[in-house]
Amino acid sequence: MCKHCGSHHCQQPHHHQNPTTSAVGTTQCAPDSGCCSSHAEGEGNAGDDDPDEHCHAHAQRQNADTPSERTSIDSVNAHEWGVTGMDCPSCAAKLEKAILATSGVAQAQVMFATEKLRVTYTADAQASTERAVEQAAQKAGFPLVALNQTQPEVTGWKKWRQDALLFGLIAVMMVAWGLHYWSEPLSGALFTLATLVGLAPIVGKAIRLVKSGSPFSIETLMSIAALGALYLGETTEAAMVLVLFLIGERLEGYAASRARDGIQSLMALVPETVTRVHASGERETVAASALQPGDVIEISAGERLPADGQLMGAMASFDQSALTGEPIPVDIEVGDAVMAGSLATDKTVQLTVTSAQGENAIDRILRLIEQAESKKAPIERFIDKFSRWYTPTMIALAALVVVVPPLFFAASWQEWLYRGLALLLIACPCALVISTPAAITSGLATAARRGALIKGGAALEMLASVNAVTFDKTGTLTEGKPIVTDVLTWQGDEKDLLKYATAIERGSHHPLAKSLVLYTAERGIEVPDAHNIQAQAGQGVKGDVDGCRISLIALDRLTDDMLTPNQRHQAGEIAQRGVTVAVVMVEGAPHGLIGWRDTLRGDAKQAVNQLRDLGIHPVMLTGDNPAAAAEIAGELGIDFRAGLLPEDKVHAVEALAKHYRVAMVGDGINDAPAMKAAQLGVAMGSGTDVALETADAALSHNRLTELPGILQLARATQANVRQNITIALGLKGVFLVTSVLGITGLWVAVLADSGATALVTLNALRLLRDKRQ
Repeated sequence: MCKHCGSHHCQQPHHHQNPTTSAVGTTQCAPDSGCCSSHAEGEGNAGDDDPDEHCHAHAQRQNADTPSERTSIDSVNAHEWGVTGMDCPSCAAKLEKAILATSGVAQAQVMFATEKLRVTYTADAQASTERAVEQAAQKAGFPLVALNQTQPEVTGWKKWRQDALLFGLIAVMMVAWGLHYWSEPLSGALFTLATLVGLAPIVGKAIRLVKSGSPFSIETLMSIAALGALYLGETTEAAMVLVLFLIGERLEGYAASRARDGIQSLMALVPETVTRVHASGERETVAASALQPGDVIEISAGERLPADGQLMGAMASFDQSALTGEPIPVDIEVGDAVMAGSLATDKTVQLTVTSAQGENAIDRILRLIEQAESKKAPIERFIDKFSRWYTPTMIALAALVVVVPPLFFAASWQEWLYRGLALLLIACPCALVISTPAAITSGLATAARRGALIKGGAALEMLASVNAVTFDKTGTLTEGKPIVTDVLTWQGDEKDLLKYATAIERGSHHPLAKSLVLYTAERGIEVPDAHNIQAQAGQGVKGDVDGCRISLIALDRLTDDMLTPNQRHQAGEIAQRGVTVAVVMVEGAPHGLIGWRDTLRGDAKQAVNQLRDLGIHPVMLTGDNPAAAAEIAGELGIDFRAGLLPEDKVHAVEALAKHYRVAMVGDGINDAPAMKAAQLGVAMGSGTDVALETADAALSHNRLTELPGILQLARATQANVRQNITIALGLKGVFLVTSVLGITGLWVAVLADSGATALVTLNALRLLRDKRQ
């Protein structure tokens, strides 16, 4: 079991490296592990408690934040398929209902965006259950295919059948309308024939849906209305109703495919085959799905990576715009990570595969989108519940409209049957049901394209209401990579001071040590070897260099008698600027000091200003000392709370939540308790692998300026939802009244229903055009 992430199947090599020790004497997790980022907070950091406790909290956080429903979904009794034939989110709901009615099925989830079905079987499921699921899907009109099987391409007559049916019906209707002036019986017969031919597949689908547990589908209502119109002799209107319905379906299918295009293009980024290089140098073309961590692959210029990898050989340039949105290719150093889907731009490169099958960057994004579909916003859940009783209620009302006037007021049965049929079509809840998921799906897809991964409609809805944002400091507002800012010598020269300090820190993976090594190398100083290096937890590090005993000790660990009053005053002035100070001792005598300071992210100030423009109150919460916190907060012009332990951050968030709706932005590990206490947790991309499990949203591109962008997008999505609901209910309300009063007829009823569905879907698609960067 990995002590860093709590997983029995940990695939992160850096989680298994040995801890290292830094200049300030603090035990540090393996480099770039995403754990314990507070070690870079600096000296005097009240949040710098035992790192193993941080990692233990990390493991607990992952376990605690795992949704309960994942236990069954991810169990060994689960199976997945690709789904064909889905045109809209309501199709997904119909398929789910059909699958849930199958014996042996405990849970079914249809992901419309990625066209997948995930089924969890009961403990007593039989071997035949899998076949029964496939048959149920087939009967419902949504055939299943294996995930590793390419979905059959629709060609020839099948591809054009529906369009041919629609245009054929329109042509027949035009001929029938022309014949009306010469022969009404022949005209009526053609209208009837057109209606029956066009209605046949709709009736067939309605029967399948009734059998699968969806009796109140639009197909059922459409069939009743069209057949009723034929019974009443309204042949022209019956045909017109059918044509308008088919046009509405085409528009709905087009709109849904547009909403899914972004997801499909993301899936297409991973090539199906790749060149694998054996240790002997032999090359072979293999399926991308056959790759394992440790495999060496070769990617030519113009090809994309099928898995996450680590660059070998010389520096190379990669176009990551499909994943990051950045149009300029990125130069990747040897040993650096490269995401799946990245495009090699300048030359053929070799990489070592680092991601297991189904665990690369694109897979993680797709999985998040799938999880997001199952986490509905409160308004979406309300609409779902509302539609369950709305349709039966409206059918009952339509029956009353048909029966009451003729029975109690001697009205015409034919007239009120006609009005009842119109009311039945108006009652279809399609537009209302689609209004919310269409907007939310578009909002989530747009956010993902911009690098913000949001876990579902509930998180998106909460984002729209946020009016205060709390930030962690290190790794969130700052780079989390301290640089050497001060070198002060009391004895000898600066070159010797750096040489001695770097010698005993070389080899350490602590951020302070690494920055010191880099600083010394940039100045061309030759560093001798050190021996007998001893790390003293909470004190510092010691070693022998050129026969001298060298110590590097944190300022706050020195006793009063180790520095002169003047030396302590100088060191204190530097520390007050928020600089982490370590004193270099040679044979027990202070020779000078070295200071480090974390630097602001390049976009931190811009992001904070944008949040203020949105009326959002920014606050920084940090475990660092007040001086360091004040320096960073002063540069940004925001409020701050310093010297906070993890539980103190929770209390700070809870206090702020009494007056605001709070989002907490952090690295997803040490800040996990505070992120959980806030209404919404947002993780930075530097901890994306953990953030996908712990936070409600993640800024995968590690850009703070995306935060105000997704807040704006969330608000736009909520406004879009309200518009859609208004359109759906408004049109229905108007035409319900006009239909009962006899002002409008069947064709207007269908136009109102199909028109409302098309309008709300097209309105939701406006969110996909969001171009804010």
